[in-house]
Amino acid sequence: MNAIQPSRPPLQPTPKRRVVPRPKRHLRQRSYQVMALETTAKIGVNFVISAAAVSALIQLLPYHWSRQVKLQEIRTEVRQLEARVDSLNTEFSRNFDPRQAKSIMQEQGYRFDPSQRQIMLIKPKAVEVEQVESSP
Repeated sequence: MNAIQPSRPPLQPTPKRRVVPRPKRHLRQRSYQVMALETTAKIGVNFVISAAAVSALIQLLPYHWSRQVKLQEIRTEVRQLEARVDSLNTEFSRNFDPRQAKSIMQEQGYRFDPSQRQIMLIKPKAVEVEQVESSP
């Protein structure tokens, strides 16, 4: 390491090649064109997708309207049936109420409580009606 080292000959500077500058303007312009083309393609694809969606909605609207009409009819029927179920439920609870058993038997049958008198309505004959009117 302490030895003397041979001297190196001085290096000749290598001639530098002259770099020709690229026209950056042309590259930028080309990239703008590519971006414009890409954006146009995206807009076109989005337009096609939007048109397909609108077309599908237009085709589905009549079906939707018919289903809404059908649903309204079903809701009306449900309301009617709920009213009928309520009345039947009331009648059912009345029929099986032990406190009302006598009155129900009287309504539905011809048996009466012995403490009650049976009243029969008879149409008066025309002659009897005239006598009643002329009596006073």
